[in-house]
Amino acid sequence: MKSKDLIRMANQIGSFFAAYPRQEAIDSIADHIRKFWDPRMRKQIFEHVAAGGEGLQELTLEAIRKVQKETQPA
Repeated sequence: MKSKDLIRMANQIGSFFAAYPRQEAIDSIADHIRKFWDPRMRKQIFEHVAAGGEGLQELTLEAIRKVQKETQPA
């Protein structure tokens, strides 16, 4: 999948939860990505974040970082 498509999809999720309280929004976005995104999609968005995360909304970026932190070994 193209990075621009993943960014668009991630930001759509972020926009849906944007009206929630900040931490609840981050948690909800992260939960959606954990539950519904294929591991290959998560890997690709993690790589995009590592390269700077250009185009991702702030809440979405924080949620992706949260998922990444939880899924990568310490």
